[in-house]
Amino acid sequence: MSKPLHHNICESQLFERLYKKHSKNLHDFLYYKFGDQLNPEDKVQEAFIKLWQNCSKVAPNKAKSYLFTTANNLMLNAYAHQKVVLKYGSQPQKTTTNETPQFVLEEKEYHQKLQTALSKLTEAQRVAFLMNRVEGKRFKEIAELLDISVKGVEKRIYGALKKLREDIDEL
Repeated sequence: MSKPLHHNICESQLFERLYKKHSKNLHDFLYYKFGDQLNPEDKVQEAFIKLWQNCSKVAPNKAKSYLFTTANNLMLNAYAHQKVVLKYGSQPQKTTTNETPQFVLEEKEYHQKLQTALSKLTEAQRVAFLMNRVEGKRFKEIAELLDISVKGVEKRIYGALKKLREDIDEL
């Protein structure tokens, strides 16, 4: 035997009546208290969603109070979050590093040398070398992917290393 309609908010007809009766007043309450920046329309919807999720726990005579309290708390949470965002946004971001300009310049030059040296490798050497050193693949995995023997992979990578050492003095 189910509860009578006026005792169960989970009934869609009663819930719909509650929505029509309280949604505008709830929106106006939030708008007057907090303004339009925190999206009072969204908080009204969220409050009704929470009421629907807890409909079996809320008595119909407590629904209005539940809605207003929930919506107010949602707005307060949004306001607190906005304060944190604004506080963090107003702090100057660290843009300096401990690296000297000379270090940064040397790093760029080294990177250029490396790119040039990599471009001088044969395609087979470059592919095997990058799969191993950049992607971290093992020789066996590379061999399976390239459909060659493990010895073939070793030869390509060691050949690439030898050529890179010749082209880049610092390696």
